[in-house]
Amino acid sequence: MGLFDFFTTDLAIDLGTANTLILNKGKVVVEEPSIIALNQSSGKVIAVGEEAMRMHEKTHHFIKTVRPLRDGVIADFHAAEQMIRTFIKKSKLQGRFMVSSHRMVICVPSGITEVEKRAVRDSAEHAGAKEVYMIPEPVAAAIGLGIDIQEPTGSMVVDIGGGTSEIAIIALSGIVCDESLRIAGDIFNRDILDYMRRQHNLLIGERTAEQIKFGVGSAITELDDEPEDYVVKGRDLITGVPKIVEVSYKEVAFALDKSLTKVEEAIFKALEAAPPELSADIYDRGIHLTGGGALLRGLDKRISLKTKLPVHIADDPLRTVLAGTAEALVNLQQYKSVLLY
Repeated sequence: MGLFDFFTTDLAIDLGTANTLILNKGKVVVEEPSIIALNQSSGKVIAVGEEAMRMHEKTHHFIKTVRPLRDGVIADFHAAEQMIRTFIKKSKLQGRFMVSSHRMVICVPSGITEVEKRAVRDSAEHAGAKEVYMIPEPVAAAIGLGIDIQEPTGSMVVDIGGGTSEIAIIALSGIVCDESLRIAGDIFNRDILDYMRRQHNLLIGERTAEQIKFGVGSAITELDDEPEDYVVKGRDLITGVPKIVEVSYKEVAFALDKSLTKVEEAIFKALEAAPPELSADIYDRGIHLTGGGALLRGLDKRISLKTKLPVHIADDPLRTVLAGTAEALVNLQQYKSVLLY
């Protein structure tokens, strides 16, 4: 290792709509919400990640919170650049010496456009990257699951994140057929928010909707291990005063049903597009479920009942994509054919 290498580092980044994870030398150094708080007038960064999330939907007119990514891609270039730069600093990669990032591998949705790719690349380069590579999320998820994507055997991955649901059938180091659906965690939150407004006349924010999803989120109305009803605090739409209601997992399953049906339809589209020999492989291997959406209670059972295929949930769904991205970073030549430039 030369002196130059000592002052450089390679990063694997899962730049997600909901959360950003950064891995350096096999260790997760950042795992925080993808959000930044800025001064309204000066544009100066006030907080990033967890601290900014605590401010979200509670700010006054001097502070604004921004989620730079929407639907899995950069929607606010300036805020994204500042967020990435701050996360790199927070990862303690910069101490007494100025440490620059030599290479970055960033996972992106499989349906990303050239304009969106350019936005990701420019943000990374402005944050200090010398070389930027991108890897499609379902491919990174497959690698993270331990699947040998170079084999002539089909594997189906369903990665439900914050902004997109990525569905892909992978074989011979390539995506044979895929569906990129902009229905995922953020839409699920909105479904819950709308349901609370319609059914309980209760106005809640995005953060509370997400907490309900974590607390009693379910994809089916019959669970073996039923969670207790969740206490929700919000504003009564009729009286205008704060009130409390209790929500059951069955209500959340009902609220999410339409969006989950669209995810299932996308899964069927991908299955229908698969060559028959790969269909036989998927019948044997089943569907691999990963991403934050995999934590939704009963989702594996629901998909299995609809497709009549076995569904396997990743051991660590939230970090599977990051693990695959890190593996691609370590073995760039081996995975060169699946990387985007």
